[in-house]
Parts: sequence; structure tokens; C-alpha cells
Amino acid sequence: MPGRVRANGEGSIFPYRNGFAAYVWVEKPDGKRGRKWAYGKTREEVHDKWIKLHGQAKAGPVATRSPTVGEYAGYWLREIVKPNLAPGSYVTYEVVVRLYLVPGLGRKRLDKLRVSDVQTWINEVGRTCQCCAQGKDERRKAAQRRCCALGRCCRDLPSATSVTHLRTVLRTLLSQAITEGLISRNVASLVKLPPVRKRKQKAWTSDEARCFLESARADEDPLYAAYVLVLVLGLRKGEMLGLTWADIDLDSGELTIDRQLQRVGAELLHRETKTAASDATLPLPDICTVALDRRRAAQTAARDAAGPAWHPSDLIFTTRYGRPVEPRNFNRFWDRRCDAAGVRRITVRDARRTCASLLADLDVHPRVAMQILRHAQFAITMEIYTVVSSAATRDALKRLGQALDR
Repeated sequence: MPGRVRANGEGSIFPYRNGFAAYVWVEKPDGKRGRKWAYGKTREEVHDKWIKLHGQAKAGPVATRSPTVGEYAGYWLREIVKPNLAPGSYVTYEVVVRLYLVPGLGRKRLDKLRVSDVQTWINEVGRTCQCCAQGKDERRKAAQRRCCALGRCCRDLPSATSVTHLRTVLRTLLSQAITEGLISRNVASLVKLPPVRKRKQKAWTSDEARCFLESARADEDPLYAAYVLVLVLGLRKGEMLGLTWADIDLDSGELTIDRQLQRVGAELLHRETKTAASDATLPLPDICTVALDRRRAAQTAARDAAGPAWHPSDLIFTTRYGRPVEPRNFNRFWDRRCDAAGVRRITVRDARRTCASLLADLDVHPRVAMQILRHAQFAITMEIYTVVSSAATRDALKRLGQALDR
């Protein structure tokens, strides 16, 4: 070809515009063959790149062009996140990609993404009303619209924690791109973010926890045993709702945790716990065994009353027709019981912090409490385990477990 310059053994290297270009035939990720190009101002520079391309081609599939952030995000969700992470994590990442990442950075080429691009995007998200940006008010019925759709911006700005989460998702995505050799550095790690103020943790005193449990027992609340497991054993909501009768051995006084009930989008999943560290076999204090015994009797009565309308399952906590208890509904039942008991409202998650002081009141050894709470370090248990409660609460909690006949 006229004008083509080719030194001996160099192959496909030739002048191009104000420098030189080269290509190597490679196998693409989709299994097809294509050309991978390299450019430079001098023959030596292009030759070095050409040699590296040959090495990459021998090592495995090579992308012939850099995808956009939006294109790579779709691949990342489909091939990396969904098969390997928990369903809840996939849903969280998918929402961030769809609502924030693609609209803001989706058209940027992955290898051309700069720190300034990410910084500008994340700053813009932080000062933008998300009700306006996502059309939340417009999706409401006409009679229920109250802000953005009527021209009255509600200033629904994302919190510093939410903005930090966006950066975390993008950083995770770019880390995978580095692993696959598509980029050389993670620009999301270099952006500046506003400080996140840690939320003050809430917890009940032992007196408040006692009032809560006594109120539920006095009213014969069908979820009394659930409240006991949350407060006395520190079970997470999903772990408690996912318990089956096969997980309970009342004779030996043990409970096994290895599954959870989780709402993921339109599905209610009964699946394994998030991590292996969450799985455990725990000893059951007397208050728990008595409460579970009462729960078994109540569920049997409900099944007999429902008759053909009963939905068989081995779950411990069900509705009056045998269906699983929705996690969000459990939150509502919890709040109502807080009001009925006359105690401060705290979340089910915050109730886990109350668990250690209750275990101390029940004279459970700190090492056993560490196992129950599934803490990695003994110091963490002792930090909240040494809360001193009143003698009246200690005696009342013991009586609460002993007074109920099995």
C-alpha cells in the first residue's frame, strides 16, 4: 500500500494522521474476532503498544472499544452483581444505576471518565430535588399531588449518607472495570464528599423493654414470641420472620439461624442469611422457650379456626391464615405495640442494642451473650453489656420467664 511504512517483523504498523497506528486481531468478549487499535506519535511508542496488545490477545478476550458508563453498568449488573450478590443488593444497585448513574454519567466513555466528571455529577445530585428530577409527584394521582407537579418544589434533597452510597456503588463498578483491564484507575475514589454525621443510636432501657414485653403478653399479642426473640436474642427482623419450627429444639433449648425472610421488589424470599457469620445455633433462655411454646399453641388454634383457608408452611410467625408476615407489616405492629406499652418508639433494628442489657438482667454469661449477639470482638459485647438496670427490672424479667407455665 503506498505510503505504508513497515519495519521488519513489526507487522501492521503504519503512518496515521500526525503519528502512527497499529492493530492486532483479537477475540472479543462476545466470541467474535475484531481489530484492536493503538495510536501514538512515534513508531517506537506504537510498537510498544502493539507488543502489549499481542500479549493481551494471547491471554484472553479483549474489548475492541471502550464501552460507555451506561453500557458497562448494564453488563456489570447482569453478569457480576446479579449472579454473585444477594437479591437485595442487586435491587439496591439497580436503582442507583437506573435513577442516578445512567442519567448523569451514562454517555461518558468508561476510559475517558475523569475525576472532575464524577465530582460535578455527585455535587449536582446532592443539590437537586429528587422529587423533581425523578417525577415522584407527577406519578401520584392528580388529587394527591402536593409539590413538584404543582410548581412547589419540596426540596427533597438526598442526605449525605445517600450521596456517599452513590459514590460507593460507582467505585465498586469501576473496581470491576479495573479488574477486567478496561481502565487503569478508579476516579470515584478521588472525589470529595461532605462529611456524614453518624446517626445517634437509640435503645431502650431494661425497664422500657420489660414494659414492652409485659404489655404484649398481657394483651396476648400473637407476635409476643417474636418480640421476645428480637429483644432477648437480638435477632434481626428477617432472621426472626424466617424461623421455622425445624429450627427450634425446645427440649434442648436451642435455636438455629440460617435463613431469613426478605422482601425484594415484588418477591418475598425465604433464603439463606446474608453472610455465613450470621448463621449460628443459640441457647434459648427460659423466657424464649416459654414464649415459643405459647406461640405453637396459638398457631395450632389459628390453623384449626382457618380450616381450608389455611396456607400450610413451617414458619413460626404467620398471619391468621398461615401466610408469612410481611416485614413492613411487622414494623407497623411493632410501632403499635410501642404506643400501647407507653414506651419510646425505636426501630426493630435499634432493639438489637437493647438485647445485651436484657441478657445481663437474665444473668446470661457475657461470653454466651457474645455468641448470641454474634459479635466479632468481646469488647463490643461488654461495651453495651455492662449497663446497670434496676433490681426491679431484673426480678421482673426473671418472673416473666418463670411465671408462664409451659
